[in-house]
Amino acid sequence: MSWTETLFNVKKPIISMLHLQPLPGDPLYKAGASMRRVIDLARADLHAIQDGGVDGIIFSNEFSLPYQRRMSFVTPSAMARVIGELMDEIRVPFGVDCISDGLATIELAAAVDASFARGTFSGVYAGDGGFYNNELSELIRRKSALRLDDLKLLFFLNPESDTNLDTRSLTEIARSLVFKAAPDALCVSGSAAGKGVENELLAQVKEAVPETLVFANTGCNKDTITEKLKICDGAVVATTFKVEGKLFNPVDPERVKAFMKPVYALREALK
Repeated sequence: MSWTETLFNVKKPIISMLHLQPLPGDPLYKAGASMRRVIDLARADLHAIQDGGVDGIIFSNEFSLPYQRRMSFVTPSAMARVIGELMDEIRVPFGVDCISDGLATIELAAAVDASFARGTFSGVYAGDGGFYNNELSELIRRKSALRLDDLKLLFFLNPESDTNLDTRSLTEIARSLVFKAAPDALCVSGSAAGKGVENELLAQVKEAVPETLVFANTGCNKDTITEKLKICDGAVVATTFKVEGKLFNPVDPERVKAFMKPVYALREALK
């Protein structure tokens, strides 16, 4: 039995992102904004996501644009406050993602007792935010030093929007990463948030590392999720759950329920 079946009690889990509003220190955290409003909106999304039937949640600072490679202390501190205030209302296993900062992600996971964490923990990338060199060995050692033996790490295999400076094929990178770091899952992305990942790419990665869980990381919707889950082991979902399927909108519980219907049907077929 895979760790996802043990943690989520289902095959092919659907993990929803919970996008926090801009946080103190973020350029989009405008005059008049408050942590109380951030928490209230996060609470509304949390209940909409859970009522829709997802299997897990990842709290992320989605709107801390532009992202910091080494984020200010205020960002994970604010994230920890939100999660702490909502802790008694969280009904499913949860994880964290301090976007673009793997070290902050692991340390936040330790502070809030997250079951898993998603992040860019490996590789060298270039993009709008500049040069991005992940210290994989440092991150894995920090996880060990914090005694996070049970924390599951979901590695971005190809982060959205940035260009990988590693010239090897994605399947070669996947094999190497599994050998060196033993990730608990690999997340395969499209070109940006909300952009679907090609089925062929998902299949190639899964074939390359058949013993490692592979997640579709972007762009899944109710019309494509069945085919995606026939190839991979689960999905991380966000944009399609929002009102009108738009990134900056709040979560619509009816869209979540509509998405989960074909997922339930596929699971029944797998029994």
